[in-house]
Amino acid sequence: MRNDHVTLRSNAVFDLLAPKTPPVPVKVELRYDTQDPYAVIAAFRTGRAGWVEWVFARDLIADGLLADAGDGDVHIRPSTEDPESVLIELTSPSGHAMFEASAEELADFLDRTYDVVLPGNEHLWVDVDEALTRLIPNDLG
Repeated sequence: MRNDHVTLRSNAVFDLLAPKTPPVPVKVELRYDTQDPYAVIAAFRTGRAGWVEWVFARDLIADGLLADAGDGDVHIRPSTEDPESVLIELTSPSGHAMFEASAEELADFLDRTYDVVLPGNEHLWVDVDEALTRLIPNDLG
């Protein structure tokens, strides 16, 4: 496991899309942390209530820049109407949201993460023993 911990942050604005209404800009903070090298966190500003965080697989974002990607609660795909945009669809028990984001901004952020942890080298940053210790209750045995 590597010990030189790094956190990357980038601010962006995604457009919240809804039928029959103009897009609503939403502030988003993208974060990448080598303590979870497989993931990117997108924190969406929800007004006075604070932030809502979604965790995406880094590979899902990379795949979604090129083609329709994702299963379950998160789907990412290039926009058919604007080649410089991607669509990010989020589904949860409390609702559904569709965002449009700059493909270039997402690609630039991913490139910065690749400068820190190359794709395929994420396992070098994970301490499996420590992760198992957190998952398994201490009172077993």
